[in-house]
Amino acid sequence: MGKRSKVVLLGATGSIGASALKVIRQHSDKLELIGIAANRNIEQLADIAREFSVMEIGIYDETAWKAAKNRDLMPDNANIVCGEEGLCQLASLPDCDTVLVAVVGTQGLMPALATIQAGHKLAIASKEILVLAGKFIMEAAHAKQVSILPVDSEHNALFQCLEGIEADHVAKLTLTASGGSFRDLSLDQFANVTLAQALDHPNWDMGPKVTIDSATMANKGLEMIEAKWLFGVRPEQIDVVIHTQSMVHSMVECIDGSVIAQMSPPDMTFAIQHVLLYPDRSPSVCPSIDFSQAFSLDFRPLENDRYPCLGLARNALKACGVAPGIFNAANEIAVDAFVQNRIKFVDIAKIVEKTLETIDNVEPISIEEVLDYDTQARSIAADITAKSNS
Repeated sequence: MGKRSKVVLLGATGSIGASALKVIRQHSDKLELIGIAANRNIEQLADIAREFSVMEIGIYDETAWKAAKNRDLMPDNANIVCGEEGLCQLASLPDCDTVLVAVVGTQGLMPALATIQAGHKLAIASKEILVLAGKFIMEAAHAKQVSILPVDSEHNALFQCLEGIEADHVAKLTLTASGGSFRDLSLDQFANVTLAQALDHPNWDMGPKVTIDSATMANKGLEMIEAKWLFGVRPEQIDVVIHTQSMVHSMVECIDGSVIAQMSPPDMTFAIQHVLLYPDRSPSVCPSIDFSQAFSLDFRPLENDRYPCLGLARNALKACGVAPGIFNAANEIAVDAFVQNRIKFVDIAKIVEKTLETIDNVEPISIEEVLDYDTQARSIAADITAKSNS
C-alpha cells in the first residue's frame, strides 16, 4: 500500500459528510480519515470515530462537547476539541493533506483560513465561505500557494471542464439548476406552499437548508458568487440554466463556440471523490450513467418571476463588497423562519430584499468587518421577519 492521503472532515455527520465517508470507505487504500467534526450530533460522530479509528475529534456546540466528554462516548485517548478554535486546530493538524470543510453557515470560515495558513489543500463544500470572504480566502490561498478544490457538484464540474483551457479562451460559465421542488408549480400557488412540499426535492437528497435554497434558487445565486472567486471570471460571464435531470452539472463555453460539459448521476460521491483523490482517478463508489438505456436531457431558460432570490443574488454579485454576505445572512434567517413555520415561502425573498435595501454596501478591509456586517444583516433580517409575522 502506498502513502495514503490524510483527510480531515469538518461536518462529518451532514449529507456531504455521509457521502465523503462512502468515498473514504471505498478507497481506504488511498485515503485515511484522521480528524472529524460536527455541530452537536455526538452519537453519530462517535460511531464515525470508532469505525475509522479517528483520534482527533471536534464538537462545535459546547453543551454537546461537555456531554460527549461526560458520557465517555468517544474512543479512549481521543483528543476532543470544542468550538471554532477546536475546528481550527483540526484544520491545522500537521500531518494532514486535505481538509474538507462541509459545515453549515459561517462556522467554516475561520477553519478554512486555518487550513490555508497550515498549507493544506482546502476542499470546500460550504458556500458561505467564499460568499462572505472570497477576496480574503483567495488572497490567502494565493499567498500560501494552496489549492482550493470545489466540492459542490456545479463548481467541481466547472473545475474539471476548465482544466487545460486558457483563461482568455473562456466565454461563459453555465451553472445548471434542477429548478427545485416548485419548478413546475403554477405561480399562483406559491403563496400557499408548505414546508413538506419545499423539502420534497425531485433529484437530490440534501439537508433542509440546501433543499429550500434549491426551491428559491438562492443556492444558485450563492454558487454564482462562488464561481466568480473560484474561477476569476466577471459576473456577466456566469449564467444559469434549468436542467431537470441534474446529470449535466455545469458547462463551459469557449470563445470559439465549443461547449464542454461534465456529466454524472445526481450523487455527491462523484464530486467528492474527484476532489479527495485529485489529480488521480479511481473506480466510482456509485454506478455511473448507463448509456445502454434510453434517456433524454432537457434544458430550459429561467423564469425570473419564479426565482426572485436569484435576481437578488445576481445584483449582490455585481455590487460585490459586503452585499453577497448580506444576501447570504438574510437568506439564512428567512429560511430558518420558514422552517419554523413563522413565515410563508414567498416571504423569504421579500426579507432578503428588504435587508439588502437597509444596509449600505461597502468594500470590506478585513475578515472582522465581513463578520460584523454578517451579524448586522442577521439582526436586521430577524427584525424584518418578526414584523412580517406580526
